[in-house]
Amino acid sequence: MRNEPVMSAETAVVNQSDDAARRSGLSHQELGELAAIARRAAEAGGGQLRQHFGRLERIAEKGRAGDLVTNADTAAEAAVLDQLQRDSPGVAVLAEESGTKAGGSGASEDLQWCVDPLDGTTNYAHGYPMFATSVGLLWRGIPLLGAMAVPRMDELFWAAPGHGCWCDQQPLRVSDCGELGNALLVTGFAYDRQQRLDNNYAEFAWFTHRTHGVRRGGAAAVDLAYVAAGRLDGYWERGLSPWDLAAGVVLVEQAGGLVSAYDGSAFELGSGRLIACAPGLQQSLVDGLAACRPLSGASFGAAELDATAP
Repeated sequence: MRNEPVMSAETAVVNQSDDAARRSGLSHQELGELAAIARRAAEAGGGQLRQHFGRLERIAEKGRAGDLVTNADTAAEAAVLDQLQRDSPGVAVLAEESGTKAGGSGASEDLQWCVDPLDGTTNYAHGYPMFATSVGLLWRGIPLLGAMAVPRMDELFWAAPGHGCWCDQQPLRVSDCGELGNALLVTGFAYDRQQRLDNNYAEFAWFTHRTHGVRRGGAAAVDLAYVAAGRLDGYWERGLSPWDLAAGVVLVEQAGGLVSAYDGSAFELGSGRLIACAPGLQQSLVDGLAACRPLSGASFGAAELDATAP
């Protein structure tokens, strides 16, 4: 099953993973083999998360308030990197905890694995079950394919151009929701939310008032997987890192959804902001985000932030 590049008549949103696959010259078989590598790596990381869940030895902050790292993060990343080294030793890696590892030359030099060993660390540290190991593959910086293990739900998501989007043995499609009033959305709040007015509080209130509700899962990768599965109709967030998004955006695209910037233009992985949704909701999300202005700091007990307003 192949999803043809999706384009919105109003915002011209292109399916970037399909476009990257076409431009890369990788064959259907090669894409399938790389997706299998991603699945094995995600499962290896997820196995470590399952093993350490509820039995953490170390929880620390990485410099920003609330940005946690645990021994489970490092154990999961080591397992993922070991699997990737065995299966694709010439491909570069960008991993959340250990940074960048250079790849080799030749056919694989345009590829880079993008690894989040534990997306949802705060959830994990508190025993809350929404977390995942996410393994995406980039082609020249564009998400190409990926896999995601969600251990506490016992689910493995994966997607690749020409192969569709799957949860275990079940093919996935985004929802057919086309009315904001009927939508169930999801979002999140960045670690710097307490230091800035552009913190997504206004957007959360705006959409909560106009939809069936807005969930806050606490793990961007899982949020994207749930949009791909049609369990949620749309997602937006700011302040994200490439490893949070690399696999999840491919899941949404290959399940027939749209991924874009806040203004409806092409999504850029390094921007840290995106909309991911059922096609029928994309313009409503663009319009809603454009309508929002940050709340005053005084309205949520942080009047000192109002001095930073432009």
